Amino acid sequence: MDKSSKIGETNPIYIKNITIFMENEKVEDGSLYIENGIIQGIYHHTESIENLPENTYVIDGSELNAIPGFIDGHIHGAAGSDVMDATEEALDAMASVLPKEGTTSFLATTITQSPENIDRALENVAVYQTKAGQAEIVGVHLEGPFIASEKAGAQPLEYMMKPNMEQFEHWQRCADNKIKTITLAPELDDDGVIQKLSEMGINVSAGHTSASFADMKQAVKKGVHQLTHLCNAMEGIHHRDIGAVGAAFQLDKLRAELIADGIHVSPEMLQIIYNNVGSERLLLITDAMRAKCMPPGVYDLGGQNVYVTEDRATLENKSLAGSILKLNDGAKRMLSLEGVTIPDIIEMTAVNPAKQIHMYDRKGSIATGKDADVLLVNDQLDVKYTICNGVIAFKEE
Repeated sequence: MDKSSKIGETNPIYIKNITIFMENEKVEDGSLYIENGIIQGIYHHTESIENLPENTYVIDGSELNAIPGFIDGHIHGAAGSDVMDATEEALDAMASVLPKEGTTSFLATTITQSPENIDRALENVAVYQTKAGQAEIVGVHLEGPFIASEKAGAQPLEYMMKPNMEQFEHWQRCADNKIKTITLAPELDDDGVIQKLSEMGINVSAGHTSASFADMKQAVKKGVHQLTHLCNAMEGIHHRDIGAVGAAFQLDKLRAELIADGIHVSPEMLQIIYNNVGSERLLLITDAMRAKCMPPGVYDLGGQNVYVTEDRATLENKSLAGSILKLNDGAKRMLSLEGVTIPDIIEMTAVNPAKQIHMYDRKGSIATGKDADVLLVNDQLDVKYTICNGVIAFKEE
């Protein structure tokens, strides 16, 4: 690097000698100019910007790739904090640690809890202001409580309820209209809630569900366009009913979240899913809880004890309870599969998540005029720099 800069400074940034993965092309030996949080210029090969401002931070990106920042559409917590803590400090802790794994934006995700606790969590997100050098909270993923008790997973049973439009509208007011995605069990919707949510522009995701394949076909017609953590807390493929997992394979209007930690879904199943669903319909997520980035021990999730080892989080009954996955590790695992390329990873971690919550005009790709959410990575996806809204949020030492 030619000039010094500190994490969190808002100086213009010029990245040279970098391979840039743009929306429809790869630029070798290119350069990027970032100012005021926006990608201002993309230069090919021998092109360059003249007369850089005096305070510009210059990065030599030789042997590195510039790719769009990751968007985690489903994350409950990290670094000892959880969205349900309903404090500014909790969201700060999450937003500060996520750039280390390449996450530049995320949906703050709630869990089934008492309506009052959900109120507080949503009200907290509504007033939260992302700070310079943090991953940006771009909305809320309301996971539960409109889910099936027999597919509860780590969601507390006592607060589950059928889909209820009046209750959702109350929570959307609490969140100041920041709820972008909702997970619900479509087979429980007797009152047309799915269609109303879809008409409002909400990304409706089927999850914690006992839906059959026939149920899923009907749900897609009503407005369900996503599956929550594919294979987990849903019906798997059976030769007489291919269930919700089979729906991901067969129904082109469905995108599917995927926890690629090799635990929630085995490496062999990850390959099968990639072969049949493809990068154009997969959304890599972490579904991480507060123990991510923390040592093994006992942690809280929705008022329940979660027992965390080096690689997983479980309830006392050994059911999986979210993950401690870092999104770059999930991306690396997917890249190790047969046929997966860096452009495929970009689709699954940036393009698809941005499109799913109607933010592709701002985020999800490297293009002039878009938010400067940029990662500098090597060919193995090791994160060297993370730039969030034009500010260096992480730099490998």
